[in-house]
Amino acid sequence: MEKKYTLLSNIDSPEDIKRLKPEQLVDLSAELRQFIIDIVSENPGHFASSLGVVELTIALHYVYNTPFDRIIWDVGHQAYGHKILTGRRDVFHTNRKYKGISGFPKRSESPYDAFGVGHSSTSISAALGMSVASRLKLENRKVVAVIGDGALTGGMAFEALNHGGGINPNMLVILNDNNISIDPSVGALKEYLLDITTSKTYNKIKDEVWDILGRFDRVGPKTRSLIQKVENAIKAALLKQSNLFESMGFRYFGPIDGHDVIYLTRVLQDLKDIPGPKLLHIVTVKGKGYAPAENNQTAFHAPGLFDKETGERIKVDSNKPTPPRYQDVFGETLVELAEQNPKIVGVTPAMASGCSLNIMMQKMPDRAFDVGIAEQHAVTFSAGLAAEGLIPFCNIYSTFMQRAYDQVIHDVALQNLPVVFCLDRGGLVGDDGATHHGAYDLAYMRSVPNMTVAAPMNEEELRNLMYTAQLEPKGPISIRYPRGNGVMVDWRKPFKRVELGKGRVLRTGTDIAILSIGHIGNLAAKAADMLEADGHAVFHADMRFVKPLDVEILEAVGKEFKTVITVEDGCLPGGFGSAVLEWFNDNGYSIKVVRLGIPDTFIEQGTQQELYAECGYDIENIYKTAKRYITKKVKLRAG
Repeated sequence: MEKKYTLLSNIDSPEDIKRLKPEQLVDLSAELRQFIIDIVSENPGHFASSLGVVELTIALHYVYNTPFDRIIWDVGHQAYGHKILTGRRDVFHTNRKYKGISGFPKRSESPYDAFGVGHSSTSISAALGMSVASRLKLENRKVVAVIGDGALTGGMAFEALNHGGGINPNMLVILNDNNISIDPSVGALKEYLLDITTSKTYNKIKDEVWDILGRFDRVGPKTRSLIQKVENAIKAALLKQSNLFESMGFRYFGPIDGHDVIYLTRVLQDLKDIPGPKLLHIVTVKGKGYAPAENNQTAFHAPGLFDKETGERIKVDSNKPTPPRYQDVFGETLVELAEQNPKIVGVTPAMASGCSLNIMMQKMPDRAFDVGIAEQHAVTFSAGLAAEGLIPFCNIYSTFMQRAYDQVIHDVALQNLPVVFCLDRGGLVGDDGATHHGAYDLAYMRSVPNMTVAAPMNEEELRNLMYTAQLEPKGPISIRYPRGNGVMVDWRKPFKRVELGKGRVLRTGTDIAILSIGHIGNLAAKAADMLEADGHAVFHADMRFVKPLDVEILEAVGKEFKTVITVEDGCLPGGFGSAVLEWFNDNGYSIKVVRLGIPDTFIEQGTQQELYAECGYDIENIYKTAKRYITKKVKLRAG
């Protein structure tokens, strides 16, 4: 460690950075970047985003008095360098692992993590709140929001800019402009920023204006206001349009090179002493300093294992054919359906490659829409499409759909519009942890009137549910499926219509009943195999729908069994098991319902298998739970 990282090995806190000479920050940047490459190549995680902000991270901790001064990262996967420099270097190899450190800033993990963030576009709002709190408490605390990787396309960021410009907080927003989130950024804002960064005349004269007028920043407020008006006028004349940020009350500085660490420290030091709301526009390269990541930024956003020398991504060798990822089944099936039905369109909020809508975008670019990091807009945009007779398949990660819940209710369900919500990453997603687990969609969707809530057990069912949803759409439907691979190699079957609210009885038996929903039913099926190997007769149904429930299956179970086990990859409060329990209670059945699922707590990171075990619904725990109740039944009979 000491030989390879001569500077980084001695950085245990930002105070150690402050002892370095400015020219040493260049060498520290190189070491920090290499350390991230070394660790993440062997312990997969987010990658290119943190490489792009290495210099900014060092400059911020060099200039500001953290953790007293607050730095908020948005989106949080840019914060690997921040974690390494703030006392977590020696445990960084546990990043995103079970019981290890989080892949995102987390307040309970370190006082340097000023605000927890896994979802985007939250930083300016949080920073504004902290700045106002500092003013009310007379603390003179500096607050910095770093917003990048496309997060400024989220509407919440604009709401915060609008509010902040009106109340004059002493805060700095740093726009990390790398022209990409996971996929390339979209929309008018991207074009606006591109105009600023490529205007040679603007950039030349901008520096001169800044140097001259910056000397007068410590004059009285009236003089300062006049100077700023002159500065704004010059900038507007050069751009031939008003500056968006200054029209919202934020004094704009930039653009500057975000990889010149020495210059960054000088600029930050100057801005630190300028009062009021400020925005510094820096231009960076996602994946900076690692050629494979620079050349393929989307793939290296979170590349998995890779050879750090060649950049080749490492795949686990297997002689067996591998079932496809659910997201790819969605993407390819949507194209098949769209070729048959001209009313079908696709919508996603900045997750085109993540949800595989990019397949449709390539083949039918006029019928597939990436709306930016804007889940609320994605839902209401879909509602507008549906109101005009189209059939939108709106694909949003389960955890991100939480951000658009009012739009689901007010704009879609209340009007009973036929929007097909395809919720990717339903259930425990693994290494991304608490901010990204799709724990709540079964519960929050089943409580909405007019909503049909479904979850396929395998790839064929996903295809058939998508096919059914567009045949005679009468209202909204939610179809959720997990992160990762399915279970069927030969999955491309002919389409079959699914009767809404009807499940499948997979096996019959009289000793114990298991009702499952979604992909987790495959684990329940394996547990049932183990029970049958022990000589027990197991009833197992794949319910397919949380709303409406299959009444025929529930009536049969209620009449035959004293105990039923429900299994779901979702939260227990209000989820599938709760729905079953409510139905039995409402219809006069005295039956014990044992619910297996995500408990009423936030689950941290780990592999999906580790987390299933922790929550008590992996194969072994399903088996043990059923065995316990079968044993009780046998004892009662013997008595």
